[in-house]
Amino acid sequence: MNTLSAFKQFTDTLPEGETLMPVLFVGHGSPMNGIEDNDFSRRWKQMATEMPTPTAVLVVSAHWFTRGTKITAMDKPQTIHDFGGFPQALFDVQYPAPGNPALAKETAALIRSTPVELNHDWGLDHGTWTIVRHMYPQANIPVLQLSIDFSKGPQYHYDLARELYALRRKGVLIMGSGNMVHNLRMVAWDKLNEPSYGYDWAISLNDTFKQLISQNDVKPLINYSSLGREGALAIPTPEHYLPLLYTLGLRTGKDAVSFFNDRAVGGSLTMTSVRIG
Repeated sequence: MNTLSAFKQFTDTLPEGETLMPVLFVGHGSPMNGIEDNDFSRRWKQMATEMPTPTAVLVVSAHWFTRGTKITAMDKPQTIHDFGGFPQALFDVQYPAPGNPALAKETAALIRSTPVELNHDWGLDHGTWTIVRHMYPQANIPVLQLSIDFSKGPQYHYDLARELYALRRKGVLIMGSGNMVHNLRMVAWDKLNEPSYGYDWAISLNDTFKQLISQNDVKPLINYSSLGREGALAIPTPEHYLPLLYTLGLRTGKDAVSFFNDRAVGGSLTMTSVRIG
C-alpha cells in the first residue's frame, strides 16, 4: 500500500462503527522501560491483548517537538536512540516496524487546520518504540509519528487531535506518549526504587488530572496554566503533557475511560496512563 488510493481502498473495506479503536495516553517514563520486564512494560504488553489488533499505530511523542506539524512518511522508519548515559543494551535495540506512506498522506489530508509536512528524516523515537515494542514485539504493524508544534498553545493541539477522529474508525491506534507529571529537575534520584514515591504536590495534581479526565472536564486540562503552583511544578515545560491533549481530543461522549500504570516515580514523575474507548 504505497499510494493514497491504495490505503483508501484498504480502509474502505473496514466496517466503520465496528472498528472504533481505543485511544491511549501512555506515561513512558525512563527509556529503560523499553528493555526491562517490569510492572509498566508488562501492563503495556497486556494492554495490546485487550484491544483489537490495529491496522496501524500513530504516536504523538513528547520527543518530537517541531516548528510546524510533521508526520513520518517513510517505508522503513529508523529506531532513534535519543538519550544518553544508559547501558549499551538500550542503544542496541532496533524496532524494525514498517511505516505507511499512504497512511501518512491520508492523515495529513484529514488535518485542515494547518499544513502537515510529510517527513522522511525522523523515525521512531524512544517515546514510541520503548512502548510499542512491548505491545507488538513482532514489529509487523505499521508505526508512524505525528510531531508536536512547539509554537502553538494547548487549545490548538486539542483541536488538531479532533481532526484525527476518522482514523479511529479505520482501526488506527492513536497514542499520546509523555507523562502527566514530569519534572526532571526535582526527581528524588535516591527514591527511584521506592515504589510509588511521589511528592505531595505531584500526587495531588495527578489525582486532579484523573478526576477531570473522568468527568470529561477538559477546559482546566487545556488551560493547565490555571492549575496554580502544582501545575507549574508538574508541567515546567509542555512537551510531556501535550500528548495527553491529543488523546483527550479524540474522546467521544460514549467512550469509557480507565487508568493504568497509575504510579508516581522518583517524587516528581507519574506514569499514570489513560485508555479511552
